[in-house]
Amino acid sequence: MDAAYGANTLDATQGIDKALDELQPGLEAQGVTIHRDVLRAADFISVALHNVRESLLIGGILVVVVLFLFLFNLRTAAISCTAIPLSLLTAVIALNKMGLSLNTMTLGGLSIAIGEVVDDAVIDVENIYRRLRENRSAANPRSLFRVVFDASIEVRSAIVYATFAVILVFFPVLNMSGLAGNLFGPLGVAYIWAILASLIVALTVTPALSLILLGGRDLPAKEPPIVHWLKRGYEALLLRVERAPRLLVPATVGLLVVAGVGALFFLSSSFLPELREGNITVHMTAVPGTSLEESLRLGDRLTQTLLQVPFVRSVAQRAGRAELGTDTMGTHESEIDVNLQAINGTQVQASQDQIRRILAEVPGAVLTSNSFLTERINETLSGYGAAVAVNVFGNDLDQLDREAAQIARILAATPGGAEVQLQSPPGMPEILVRLRKDGIARWGFDPLSVLDVVRTAYGSEVVGQTYDGNRVFDVSVLLASSKRPQVSELGALPLRNPDGKFVALSELADLQESSGRYVVLHEGARRVQTITCNVRGRSVDSFVQEARRRIASIKFPAGTYVSFSGTAAAQAQSRHDLMVNSLLAGLGIILLLSVVMGNGRNLLLVLVNLPFALVGGVIAAGLAAVTALEVRSGGGSLVILMDDRGAREAVGWRAQIGTGIAVDRFQRQ
Repeated sequence: MDAAYGANTLDATQGIDKALDELQPGLEAQGVTIHRDVLRAADFISVALHNVRESLLIGGILVVVVLFLFLFNLRTAAISCTAIPLSLLTAVIALNKMGLSLNTMTLGGLSIAIGEVVDDAVIDVENIYRRLRENRSAANPRSLFRVVFDASIEVRSAIVYATFAVILVFFPVLNMSGLAGNLFGPLGVAYIWAILASLIVALTVTPALSLILLGGRDLPAKEPPIVHWLKRGYEALLLRVERAPRLLVPATVGLLVVAGVGALFFLSSSFLPELREGNITVHMTAVPGTSLEESLRLGDRLTQTLLQVPFVRSVAQRAGRAELGTDTMGTHESEIDVNLQAINGTQVQASQDQIRRILAEVPGAVLTSNSFLTERINETLSGYGAAVAVNVFGNDLDQLDREAAQIARILAATPGGAEVQLQSPPGMPEILVRLRKDGIARWGFDPLSVLDVVRTAYGSEVVGQTYDGNRVFDVSVLLASSKRPQVSELGALPLRNPDGKFVALSELADLQESSGRYVVLHEGARRVQTITCNVRGRSVDSFVQEARRRIASIKFPAGTYVSFSGTAAAQAQSRHDLMVNSLLAGLGIILLLSVVMGNGRNLLLVLVNLPFALVGGVIAAGLAAVTALEVRSGGGSLVILMDDRGAREAVGWRAQIGTGIAVDRFQRQ
């Protein structure tokens, strides 16, 4: 989430709030009620940035506490702690020069780097402390400046090479493509700049402060209590290991490595951590052709049920498509925004699970749900809010519908498949008007004029404009509702021929009820039918692999083929990028270490530690599997209810606030 975007969103929201405050008296007089807190992006941005800043502060405090516990010296700890603000501020300046901003990802990178930025300073200051203490007890003490300078030079190469090795570790993150690269790239850049800044601080500021604060001071050799306690335990453990090193060490290493590699196959995989936030978007899709009134009735029943769920603060329904909207939604489709109270991640998860159970029991519509951020990510990846999207390409629309229905059944039968939905289902009610040539010729009608009359009678026709001050309104004509026959009586529609005689439409055309499509999907100039679904209770990657195997058994006609998109495809691409770039980074680290070590035996001793790093990473991943990234959002959008008079007057003030309104219902506990 970019800070520039966040700042623009916050400024725009404040501008809208100010405009609405000015319009409030007039809106209330017109019967308009405004609810501004259903889904406000500005609130989410503010809360997200606040949480990251809070984590950054807590991390800094914890690092300072650990430094004081392990160094147990106020001066050495203070010297080491100066690396934190100096490194972070330098990194911020570098990010600003690169055109990057402080956002949730760059702040997250700085948060991760907090524990690393003090590492170089601690190594430097401890070596300086030790050399100053030795110099004081020497027979011929050297100058303090020379001692500090030589002590810094001793560890300089280790600090520099270690820093560049850490930078190489983040090389795969910087080279990820797609959405993952856009998300984690700024995090890696911020981390690298913080590490480079800490290197500069360790080579310049730390020796200078050590000379000022430690030179000429009493430097006791007593170990910190916690270090003394840890060393005593480590010594006892090491003595036991040395009793049978050839048996115990290889056996332990082998057992841990095998267990770590084996545990990898039991860890679930996902493109991103599950996001637990305070907003849930529910999509309700009824049968194509369902009227707006019926969609609102179904939405009202669902709203009343959702309001009974604990921690649900408000529910808002958007039915159909906004006047200025870009989504091709029919009146049979609705989006329902469920806003939760400010609760912790466990309560959010429990509320989401209960809402999904409720949705599974609601008849009469297909219901899908996701958190707001998860849906936005899925839409970025595949164009749809679901985690998995299966695209069936072909030329024959009827054939595409049959194949898509078969794939939908397979996805629903695959373990983990949930909320399976066709994105362009057939069945839209239609009335076919097929003109008869003999009737048209007999009564002297022009075929085009007949169809124009039918379209105007039921769909309206813009014939002019009218002005009210500086406002312009289109003038449309259509039959009055009292004069318009029912659709089933369309054949009785009278038309006047050039001779002035009125003829019923049934004399000129054959009328019959039919079904069609309210939208035909295309991708890359090809017709496509898309089936979407979410995955519950298993990883998306394993679900897609099993679904691929099952769909492969279908024999498609020539010219018809299937492709998968969504989080599984993005995860596969990210995994490929990480594997390739990790191999390159590993090669770079080995070359760097070979330069530092000087011989192959020392290099091999360092590389032997890599299996232990694998085990530690697996343990960390296992611990992370029982938790989730928690993003607490104070939801909210702009929701407006109005009576008929307010609706007629809405055009004027809507132009002032610059937004389209498509919310039909809002209820709050």
